[in-house]
Amino acid sequence: MDPKKLSFGSGIISSGEKKRKSMLSLELKQKIIEKHERFVRVSDLAKQYGRNMSTISTIIKQKSAIKSVKPSKWITIISKRRSTTLQEMERLLLIWIKHKEIVGDTITKTIICEKASAIYSDLKAAHSQGDAGESSADTTTEEFKAS
Repeated sequence: MDPKKLSFGSGIISSGEKKRKSMLSLELKQKIIEKHERFVRVSDLAKQYGRNMSTISTIIKQKSAIKSVKPSKWITIISKRRSTTLQEMERLLLIWIKHKEIVGDTITKTIICEKASAIYSDLKAAHSQGDAGESSADTTTEEFKAS
């Protein structure tokens, strides 16, 4: 008896194999939103990017969250688990590293870890002073270990 064949789009996948899920980058999601705002239909976007219409619709429904994200240099995926304090620390650390490179100072891994810890503690202290009467999800007992 031959194995059953399932058809997904143009390719044929045998029943023993699974279709691999691939994630969309933040940049790609922002492009999809921009095109949708220029009145490109959801079905056309789905065909162009090879995704289901439901995936494109979900991205469009989340457009306010996707537009409000200010990712660090290498961040491509939005995560609810990453606090805004960590994202701000990474942004400030990259600025500090670029400044040190321009000045010509030698930067080692140890120096970067110490600076990251210092920036994080300063940001956490600033957030705790600003949220004196409020309880914030970012200022929970989150521990930072620079590595």
